[in-house]
Formats: sequence, structure tokens, C-alpha cells
Amino acid sequence: MSESLLCVLTEDLLVRVLHHLHSDADRKSWRLVCKHLNRVESLTRTTIRILRIEFLLALLHKFRNIQELDLSLCPRIDDGAVKVMLSQGSPGWTRGLKRLVLSRATGLGHSGLEQLVRACPLLEAVDVSHCWGFGDREAAAISCGTRLREVNMDKCLGVTDIGLARIAVGCSRLERLSLKWCFEISDLGVDLLCKKCFYLKVLDVSYLKSRSSILATPESVEVTSKSLRSIASLLNLEVLVMVGCSLVDDVGLRYLENGCPLLKTIDVSRCNCISSSGLISLVSGHVDLVQIAAGYCLSELSGPLVHCLKNLEQLSVIRIDGVQVSDFFLQTIGKNCKFIVELGLSKCIGVTNMGILHLVSGCGSLKILDLTCCRSITDAAISTIADTCPDLVCLRLESCDMVTENCIYHLGSSCLLLEELDLTDCSGINDIALKYLSGCSELVRLKLGLCTNISNIGLSQIAYNCRKMAELDLYRCVYIGDDGLAALASGCKKLMKLNVSYCNRITDKGMEYLSHLGELSELEMRGLSNVTSIGIKAVALSCKRLADLDLKHCEKIDDSGFWALAFYSQNLRQKTCYAGNTWFLQPINLSNCNVSDVVLCLMMGNLKRLQDAKLVHLFKVTVKGMELALRACCGRIKKVKLHSSLRFLISSEILDTFQAQGCKVRWD
Repeated sequence: MSESLLCVLTEDLLVRVLHHLHSDADRKSWRLVCKHLNRVESLTRTTIRILRIEFLLALLHKFRNIQELDLSLCPRIDDGAVKVMLSQGSPGWTRGLKRLVLSRATGLGHSGLEQLVRACPLLEAVDVSHCWGFGDREAAAISCGTRLREVNMDKCLGVTDIGLARIAVGCSRLERLSLKWCFEISDLGVDLLCKKCFYLKVLDVSYLKSRSSILATPESVEVTSKSLRSIASLLNLEVLVMVGCSLVDDVGLRYLENGCPLLKTIDVSRCNCISSSGLISLVSGHVDLVQIAAGYCLSELSGPLVHCLKNLEQLSVIRIDGVQVSDFFLQTIGKNCKFIVELGLSKCIGVTNMGILHLVSGCGSLKILDLTCCRSITDAAISTIADTCPDLVCLRLESCDMVTENCIYHLGSSCLLLEELDLTDCSGINDIALKYLSGCSELVRLKLGLCTNISNIGLSQIAYNCRKMAELDLYRCVYIGDDGLAALASGCKKLMKLNVSYCNRITDKGMEYLSHLGELSELEMRGLSNVTSIGIKAVALSCKRLADLDLKHCEKIDDSGFWALAFYSQNLRQKTCYAGNTWFLQPINLSNCNVSDVVLCLMMGNLKRLQDAKLVHLFKVTVKGMELALRACCGRIKKVKLHSSLRFLISSEILDTFQAQGCKVRWD
């Protein structure tokens, strides 16, 4: 569409055009060629995520109607930066702000946080998760947001009952609150919260136990069943998550039996003191439950509990990972819970082909099924799943080593909506299986790690037919080489995350192919012994979105390769992973790499978004070089891992400065 044609379109039509541009790349391309679309977007865009703090003021001037501001990728945000934002940003940019994301903003203090909260009169949601230095003063700052309905304080390690009380009193309209890993919260704080925040709908109190609980009395440092007595008084509560609360027992669940009348979702995974008896009490009082998660807290499902589940006609999600099950249980679920769309049986003992046949005979609406490490499952069960559950979207079969191409044929021909498939360590998967699987053209995430019988031939089939692929894991697929990467670069243009660690047939030529993947943001390439600086240069020059990188044991990459990363991969930060329903971060890993003092210092100084780095076994780096590199990133980086031999060699002044700046130094 030409610029002149766009000139005659009205503003509302241009807005509709913008709404059809789903990716940031598409929007950027249009903005560069059409000033009218650029103007319309500046007026209508309501959400921005800042990647580089140096562009913050310019973006605040450009987008004046934002409702959500995400600063989670700006490790340098501090009280001074907040003062500049509020004084030099466009006038009134905070007036319409409703959601503020400050996750991992560990440099921010209570003063800057309070200024920011007070400047946003319509603020409804604040996320300060993983700000591990936050304590009661920061909680008091958050309490200034009297209109807040959602607060996420996961891993704010310094927050105690006093800080929680400030939030409970100041933010009485709260509907959603997450306190996961807030170790200093106890029954007292939870009790006050429940007395003040009547409108709570979602509450997460997972892992609320003190780091010093070994030395202290349980009553003072952990959440116990007493908290559930308080929580039972919440008449509007719909979702309760309490993973890993080791002092919560059946007595607590009995409190819930007659409380929380609107409860729809309960997660008691890893609550070791809970038994089938407690779950029976909970289920008996809430026949309208929609989701139950009880993984790794029961040794087995008792007959009475299975019988009780028959009454949950609205149940749609069950996760009982690590529990011993029986064919009778799966038959009961299949016969009575017709609305099940997700079932988690990861690492469950007792899952058999017969049990799966009983299950899917009545649960044809299944969309998500996790059979990780259910090693007794064979092709017969998977084929039946494929033929009976055509709406299947996600199937996890890691370590189901009796699965072969025979059942993949059924998946490829029947489950045409499949978006995610995990075949990690399924030794029976080969190129024929991948050919059949290529019929699932909607695949977005595919894990083939440790599938040592696949080669470039099978991967090419996937690449040419599964063009929506965004995440691909080929960890230790030893027969994958350059030709396979050529196929990926040609067919999977939307690929964002790729793991080719220890695929030793890959050379610089393969890296050249990968450089054509413009959307690539995460690359894991450990142990690629045939890749040199030439290959990593190609990736650094062309993959502008690359943010997460693992180069451990890439010993042929030398200073020239790292120099290219320092200058051309400015978005490198850390590695974001997902496991066990939880997002977590892994560091940029340069361990066992041939980098010198000068280039390491250059990298640590140039990569402005770098937050977490692993710098172990850098044999060419001297103590002086390491000190210079640490000084270059001081004030920005939040975690760094060093070899233990440097503990008493690196200047104590540097280590003290890092600690004062909120950076954790770990020793290997």
C-alpha cells in the first residue's frame, strides 16, 4: 500500500489497519514508511515495554496515552531515573496509567517507588516481583495506591507482616495479590489481610516460610493451617494458590470446607502434610470447583477421594503430578468429569494404556495432557488419544521411550490443532516420525532434545510444513547439522527460541543460515566445537533481537566473536525459561570460553541490558581483567557467578560495592 493511498484514509480506518498488524516487526516497518500510521499509533498505543532505559523519555513524549508501562527489562531504573521520568516526561503521561510493571527493578528504592505510585491516580496494578531487596518501606510506598486492585510481590524477601499490614489497610480494594516466596510473612499478616481486603478474588501464598525457620519457632515464621482459617472468611475468593506450604495440613483444608463459597481453583501442590482426607473435606464443600492441583503432596489417591471427585461435574483442570494413580481413577474421571480440558499426570506411577483408554473414552474435549515420564505408555495409548481428542493443543511425552513413529502418524493426521509437543528423550522418534508430525501445521513449540535418531531429513519436513514454529529444542540431536539449519532458516521465519547445544555437526555455515532468522531472540548453543568467531559474528550482525545466549564450551570462539557480540548484540540480557508452570531466569553463560581481559571488559560494559552473567573457567582472563569487567557493569548487573578461586583475589572494595548496589555474587 503506497503512502499516497494511506493519506486519504480516515483516522479510524488507520487504527483498524494498526490492529491487524500483530507483530512489533510489522508495526515498525509500517511506521518507517508511513508517517500517518506513525502519528496514529502515537495517539492510540496504550502499552509500552521499555527495552533500553536511554530511550525512556523519548517514548514517554511520543506515547502520551499509555495505560501500561513495563520497565522489567531496565535493570538500571532507580530513584533518580524515576525523578527524571516524572519531571521531564511529557506532561500528564502518568494520569491514565493503570498498570505498572517493575519486576526485577532491584535498584529502585522506597522513595522513587512512592513518587511513581502517587503520580498515577488511576493505578490499578503494580508488579514488583523479584525485587528481592524490597521490604516494609517499599510495601508502605505501594500502599499509597489506594485504587490498586492487583499487586504482585513475589520474592520481595524483606516484606514482613508489618509491610503486608500497610498494604492491607491502604489498598482495601485489592482483588489479586501474590506473595510467593515472601519468606517473612506469617499467619498474623495473612489474618490481617483477610480482615481488611474483603474483595480478594485471587491469592497466592506459596512458599511462605522463613529462611531462618530452622532456628525459629514455626508459629512465628511460617504460614500454617491457622492462615486457612482466616482465608476461609474471604467470601469473594475464587483462586487460592499455596504451593509448598509445608505446615498446612488437613485441619487447614477443613477450615476451607465451609468457607470461600465462590472458590473455583485450588493449588496445594508440594504441601507435604496434606492427605486424601483433607482434600475430601475441601472437595465436599466446593462441588463447583473448576481446577484442582495437588502434585507431589499425596503418595496415592485413595478410593474415597476418587469417589468424591465424581461430584465435580464442572471440573476442567486436574494436575496431580507425582501421585500414584490407578486405572480406576482414570476411568472415574473419564466417566464423570466430561468437561476436563487439562490433565497433568507428570511422573505419576500407575498410568497404563488401559487407564488412558478409559480416560479418553469420556474426555474427548481434552486440550492439554501431560504424560511426562509415564514410561509404561505405548503407541496404543497415544494413538487412541489422537483419534479421540481432535482438539488437543498440547501433549507432553518426555521420556515416554516406548513411543514410536506409529503413534505419531495418528497425531499428524488427527490432531491438526496441536501447538505444543514434547518428545524429549523419546528414543523411538526418527525421521519417519517427523515426516508424519509435519502434518500438524499449527505447531508452535516442539521439543526433540535427546532424540538421537533424527537427522536433517526429518527436520526439513518439520521446517517446510510447520511454518508457525516459534520454539524448537534440538538438544544433543547429534545428527542435526548445517543442512537442517538451512531448512529452518528457509521455512521457520517466525522462530524465536532455538536450542542446538551439543549438535556438533553444526559449523559456521549453519550459523550463517541462522543469521537469516530475524525474529530469533534466544539461542542456546553449548558445546558447538566446530563453530568459530566467524559463525557467531554472522549471528550478531543479523539477529538484532537476540537477547538470550548460551556459549558455554564453545571453545573456538575467540575475542573477535565476542567483540562482535559486544557491539552488535546490544539487547543481550539473560535467558528466560519455563518449567513446572513457573518462569525463571538463567544467566548469559560465557563459561569455558576463550575470551581475553580486554574483550570481556568491553562486553560487560557495552551490553547495557545485561542483568545476569556466569563467568566461570575463563582461562585467558586475569584477576585484573575480571575486576575491570566487574567495574564496567557495576550498577547494572544483578547477579554474577564467579569461580571460587577468585573469592579472596578480587578486591573487597569491588565486592562491597556490588553488594551495596544490590548485586548477588555467587561462587562456583
